Amino acid sequence: MELTWHGHSTWHVTVDDTTMLIDPFFDNPKTSLDASDVPAPDYVLLTHGHADHVADVAEFPDATVVGTPELVGWVTDEHGMEDTIGMNLGGTVECGDAYVTMHRADHSNGIATDYEYSAGMPAGYVISDTVPTQETDEESFAFYHAGDTGLMTEMRDVIGTYLEPDAAALPVGDHFTMGPTQAGIATDWLDVDHVFPMHYDTFPPIEVEIDQFEREVRATGSDAEVYVLDGDESFAFERPYAEK
Repeated sequence: MELTWHGHSTWHVTVDDTTMLIDPFFDNPKTSLDASDVPAPDYVLLTHGHADHVADVAEFPDATVVGTPELVGWVTDEHGMEDTIGMNLGGTVECGDAYVTMHRADHSNGIATDYEYSAGMPAGYVISDTVPTQETDEESFAFYHAGDTGLMTEMRDVIGTYLEPDAAALPVGDHFTMGPTQAGIATDWLDVDHVFPMHYDTFPPIEVEIDQFEREVRATGSDAEVYVLDGDESFAFERPYAEK
């Protein structure tokens, strides 16, 4: 599995021969790319309807858009994109070589157009290369994109325990989501081996001292590797994966 961070919450994820783009928003200071510079993904995954997460979805007309039924309905109505998968919290869908499980995020939602359009519940995704089951599969790998969220006990009680992500991308910018302290706790609760900060330094309210995030992770006792990527930087996990 290969992960590329394009700033803010925008990630390009490759699982074998399948490519996914999460929350496309290229008007951010961490990326040097425009949406037109990005290779067309097979799937676009949307966590929620705020503009800094759906802004560039229409730039990928040939992709299959995944999101809540309300959100993909808006994509169809607003942009004419009819190749969509509407799913909901707790569900898993097969997307090419990947399995995508939707989980709730603690956040607000809604789309600001000429009227307020409901986008359903905000969400995060666990993307795995095998179907998730209660049986631990040490040959599999799973990546959790938390979306915009605050700290929630489901990270400890459900996502970490049953979905068992190996790596996570967590918002750390504070103000609208978790800050470094809560994101550090989330890292520990998820019991991940690898963690990436996201959703920070895009605009003034979410500017943080990013070194604080690693300090907060260490304060929990977690031994997760913290990777602070540059914009458009990639990180690949190669089989065989490290044991959890």
